[in-house]
Amino acid sequence: MCKVTISNDFAVTLPQSVRDELGLYVGQRLAVASSGERVYLVPLRSAADLRGSLRGISTDLERDEDRLV
Repeated sequence: MCKVTISNDFAVTLPQSVRDELGLYVGQRLAVASSGERVYLVPLRSAADLRGSLRGISTDLERDEDRLV
């Protein structure tokens, strides 16, 4: 686990290892959420970035329309 320090203007620098692992880049936007004493930073991805991310997923499941027949 990496440690960071909050600066006077409440900025945090993400360690290089985290930026590399997540493929973050300068100017990328992050969603910020909190739960209890935790803070979550979630990279916002464009639809183009997500293209193909579900390739190979199984679609073998019962659907509502299958039950109506």
